[in-house]
Amino acid sequence: MEASAMEEALSKKTTSKGGLRTIPFIISNEVFEKVATFGLHANMILYLTQRYHMTAATGTVVLYFWNALSNFLPIFGAVLSDSCLGRFRVIALGSVVSLAGMCLLWLTAILPADRRTPECEARRDDCQLVPWQLPLLFASFVLMSVGSGGIRPCALAFGADQLDRPDNSARNVRTLQTFFNWYYTVLGLSIVLASTVIVYIQQAKGWVIGFAVPVVLMLTALTLLLLGSPFYLKAEADRSVLVGLVQVLVASYRKRRGPLPPETADASRFHNRAGYKPRTPSNRLRWLNRACALGDNPDKEVNPDDGSARDPWTLCTVQQVEDVKAAVRVLPIWSTGFMPGVIIGQQMFPVLQAKTMERRVGGLEIPAASFGVFSILTLTVWVAVYDRALVRPLSRLTGHARGVTLRQRMGIGLALFAVAMAVAARTEAARRAEALAEGLRDYGPQSGRAVRMSAMRLVPQHCITGLAEALNLIGQIEFYYSEFPKTMSSIGVSLLALGMGFGSVAGSAIVGAINAGTRSGGGRDSWLSSNLNRGHYDYYYLVLAALCVANLAYFVWCGWAYGEEGQNRVTAEEEAVEDTKTKEEQQQKL
Repeated sequence: MEASAMEEALSKKTTSKGGLRTIPFIISNEVFEKVATFGLHANMILYLTQRYHMTAATGTVVLYFWNALSNFLPIFGAVLSDSCLGRFRVIALGSVVSLAGMCLLWLTAILPADRRTPECEARRDDCQLVPWQLPLLFASFVLMSVGSGGIRPCALAFGADQLDRPDNSARNVRTLQTFFNWYYTVLGLSIVLASTVIVYIQQAKGWVIGFAVPVVLMLTALTLLLLGSPFYLKAEADRSVLVGLVQVLVASYRKRRGPLPPETADASRFHNRAGYKPRTPSNRLRWLNRACALGDNPDKEVNPDDGSARDPWTLCTVQQVEDVKAAVRVLPIWSTGFMPGVIIGQQMFPVLQAKTMERRVGGLEIPAASFGVFSILTLTVWVAVYDRALVRPLSRLTGHARGVTLRQRMGIGLALFAVAMAVAARTEAARRAEALAEGLRDYGPQSGRAVRMSAMRLVPQHCITGLAEALNLIGQIEFYYSEFPKTMSSIGVSLLALGMGFGSVAGSAIVGAINAGTRSGGGRDSWLSSNLNRGHYDYYYLVLAALCVANLAYFVWCGWAYGEEGQNRVTAEEEAVEDTKTKEEQQQKL
């Protein structure tokens, strides 16, 4: 059997820490955490509408904001990891906090939610919530978001650190791609488990037992992570990286009125670290080059003893400037990730759709929240097939180690998001028409009356969405990890979550605007009515499809403007090699 690129690379790894043996501990932690987290997310819209009497639109907005918070906080976890505590400590702390949040959520299911009044006993819709229930619920959401803010940006980068080599060879690129792909394959299978088994337990055994299972799984995840501690390769945090980014911006601003170095200037006109190969900054974002440009009298700017800048807030190194350029240049492409966040964040609506459709297949009734499993299955199957069957022939055809470029994968994924929303609109239009034909206009998801249409009609939109995620989201992760300096890997990886967070905020704004704008006087229902049969969710999906098409056009322009991939890491690794050589020479002299 042919060995994979990862196996070939690992067979030559000689360090006493890191390597393949650490991956089971890291992935096990991530698998159990994802099973616990997604097991809670999948059915949460039903928990909010049934136990807390929220409307579909209100519950969706709450979950959008929860998703947004969970996606915004990883950037802070990444900064904390890369500049202060290191990835392992941040993952461990995040796991502890996330476990506390799940325990609180479990407590909301144990404690009574409604006041015991005669009105409540007579009619469920007239029940009033116990005052402390909502604060307890929202506190659990916040704690779980804080926990995920520590786990999400660091887990993937921490795993890659165990396998990465200090070069940019085709073999190293292939090794990392294999790791990323199989990492998401395993996570995909764990989410499938969450969307089926955990959801089934919640539906069959109730919320108390259904929320207790994720607590046990999260505790297991934390235990496995700590057991592997002696074997991990733990990169030290480097506070100077983030400080250096700020210094470049400050120095560029201070010298904004000074002359811009010409494009033909040689390395002697710029500040490089002493003992390193002198080089010139790139001509992209040239206005930042002022930060590393030397003046007419370099002796006043540089210490003669060690070659360092006398004032690092006025003069920076070329590598610092290139690190900032790497971050700034990625931002336009990163902003195209907002729309996938909108699409993925609105998966609560398909749960409500499935609730109104025939979900029995043979003798088994599929839970409404489990249809999202088809999205994850598609993602998992595609990643496995792409890595094992398609990459090698594609790489021979294109000459690219990854088969196709990361931006090509991301662009195809964005196009598929638009297709998925168009298919969703068509399916919902057919479902609504059938419901009206059967006289079910006044029967919503809570009525228990289902239209005589199989919920399997929702499978195509889920499958296309899953394929879009496999291409775009994994492409984004690998793109950020590859383009950012190695010391900023956690920050780079966290950009995906941050973009998804902005997408969640945008999604909640879209839902709020459509819900308010399509509701008029006279008791007319909005497009996003809690009773799907009286609304027009098909129109909502068409709006999302149009926004996806516009986002794809914007991405094409951003990709053209970005230029060649992989150059940022090459220059950073060249300096790392020079650093190693310099240290070896100094040791030999001693």
